[in-house]
Amino acid sequence: MENKKKIILFDGVCNLCNGAVQFIIKRDSENQFQFAALQSETGKKLTLERNIDTEKVDSIILIEPNVAYYIKSTAALKIGEELKGIRTISCILLWLPESFRNIVYDFIARNRYQWYGKREECMIPTDEIKQKFI
Repeated sequence: MENKKKIILFDGVCNLCNGAVQFIIKRDSENQFQFAALQSETGKKLTLERNIDTEKVDSIILIEPNVAYYIKSTAALKIGEELKGIRTISCILLWLPESFRNIVYDFIARNRYQWYGKREECMIPTDEIKQKFI
């Protein structure tokens, strides 16, 4: 695990989350993110170390090693701040109150399996992107 890279934990069986990971990988031109499924040993270890209850936060977490971690809408928008093409909108949306942003986020998270489906198992990265997963 590279200590300098930001770590994105995601729901490995969620089609929406897997699509978001693919979206981020394509736009991570500075190669600053690494990924792990929440269901993986790494994901479990990282959430346990930070006392994150994955019963309450089960879709996306951004960890900046030795700095902070972010959950829900803040995690998504902090990731967006680093991606070319959506940086500006992410910065603007971060100005909205977190409680309001999380109402929208939680609604989408609650319905994501119904709307986008669910996999039987976590995504297996291709050889070309395997180095981005921990």
